[in-house]
Order: sequence, then structure tokens, then C-alpha cells
Amino acid sequence: MENNDTAAENLSFTVPEELAGCRLDKGISEYYEDLSRSRMSRLIKDGGVLVNGKAEKASFILSEQDEIEFSLPVPGLPDILPEDIPVEVLYDDPAILIVNKPKGMVVHPASGHYSGTLVNALMYHCRDLSGINGVLRPGIVHRIDKDTSGSLIVCKNDASHKSVAQQLKEHSIDRLYRAVVWGRFRDSEGTVDLPIGRDRKDRKKMGVDPSGKRAVTHYRVLGEAGEFSYIECRLETGRTHQIRVHMANIGHPVFGDEVYGARRSKIKTSGQTLHAYFIGLISPATGEKVEVYAPLPEYFISILEKTGLK
Repeated sequence: MENNDTAAENLSFTVPEELAGCRLDKGISEYYEDLSRSRMSRLIKDGGVLVNGKAEKASFILSEQDEIEFSLPVPGLPDILPEDIPVEVLYDDPAILIVNKPKGMVVHPASGHYSGTLVNALMYHCRDLSGINGVLRPGIVHRIDKDTSGSLIVCKNDASHKSVAQQLKEHSIDRLYRAVVWGRFRDSEGTVDLPIGRDRKDRKKMGVDPSGKRAVTHYRVLGEAGEFSYIECRLETGRTHQIRVHMANIGHPVFGDEVYGARRSKIKTSGQTLHAYFIGLISPATGEKVEVYAPLPEYFISILEKTGLK
């Protein structure tokens, strides 16, 4: 059911190192990628954004560790309801969950996707979720794309959210992905160190851009067959669409990626063949290292078989 009154989503974050030096309006739109800079500029002009408890202008230059708070008017925001959708839990403790997100599932509600998301499922299966990222993103501290499958961290309270966010900021969380890509590599392993920013012509896309944020992807080849390679990627940074953009840029787009590397093939798939295979982090509950593997899903195994990589 839709709430026809103007609702509000309360959001806050601590400015990370990579956004230090940005204007206030740009910094918020970079942090929350679904919020446009023009929308934030209007909200800032109306005094709706606080920096360290004080209203500032859109041109205010951010410093690392600045505290940003704002209430985002959301006209007609639908009620975000719990839904009995199966969720594969890979790890569970008092602070966090690690779940295995299936291909095709959107992580959190947004325009056009207010039901059937991972958040709807989590709200049904988990009593407590952190509220730092607002009513549309309870428990969500990082994301993977709709058509990327695999491991995702969910935070049960605000303290664990802050802890995991700090680990992400320090690049101390280990994240390994598996992918099927086009073409064979000259070397069996390598590193792509190219900055990524919002595409200047299409805000829904990202691209290699000298003015973007530093992005580093390490890869190694696990197998080759015909015109395909099976690779493992380790993320040193976690930019939006990072693996997809980097692989496309070096001439090895992810198989099935209709945004960054569509190529014709007799093998049919829907969306990129990319799987978040492993996550390693310090649990805020125990202070101990947690290492979790998400087994390859059936769609991925099928692609490996059809390409001759298995």
C-alpha cells in the first residue's frame, strides 16, 4: 500500500577519505549513487542538510570524518513490507549476517522495485536490522548488482554497521569474485588500477575517468576455453560496477553483461556471469576473523559447462 503523504527518509554518514575535498552536493550524490546532485542542491538550499550539526551551502568543501545528516522527502513512499522470500544464510552472529543473494534479486527497494528485494526478505527473517541507511536500506552496508549473485554482509544494528563501514573504508575486508569473461589473457594474473566515475552521458553507467575515484582490481586466470576465460578477481577498492568496468576496459568484458560488454553468443544468459564468491572480515560481535564462501550457483555452473570451462 502506498502512503500518499510526503514521507521522510532520515539518512546520515561519515565522510570517507575519498570524498574529502568534494563539494557538499557532489559528495552526497557520490555516496548515495541514486540521489542526483541537483536534487541534493535543492535540499541543501532549503537548509535540509547538516554538516557536523550545522547547515552549510552546496559549495561547502567536505573534510574526512565530517558527519552528514539530512531528512530526504519521499512523496508517496510505499510501505516497505516484510515478505516470505527464502534467504540462504551463510553466516549468522549477534552483529551480522552474510547471505547468498541470488541472481536477479535487487538488494534494496528503490524506484520501480518496492517489493521482492533482499531487504523485503530480510525484514521477514531478521527481527533487527541497522537503520543508518534509512527506511529503504535497513541492514545494508554495501551492495552487489541485481544480476550479480553471491555473498553480501547485512548488519543487525547501528554499531555493527559502523564497524563494517569502517572496515570497508580501510579496504580490510577481503572480497573475491568469480567471473566468466570474453577472450584469453596474455598473462595468468594482473592488476587493473584505473579510476572509475559516473559516465558523463549516462548516469546509470560508470566508466574509467581520470577525475573518478581510484579503483583497483586484481585478477588471476582459473581456466581458458575457446573464446572465454574463467577468472577470480580480488577487490582492493569497491567502486560501483568495478569489475564489470575494469574488465570491459582491458578488452575482457564479463560474459552476459548487456551494459558494458554485450557480444553475440549462442549461449544464452540474462545479465553478467559474476559471483561474489568469498568474504572475509572481522565480526563486530566477536572480534574474530570470519571467512565465508558462497558456492557457485546453478546458472554459473551451467555457463562454465556450456563454454567448456568446466
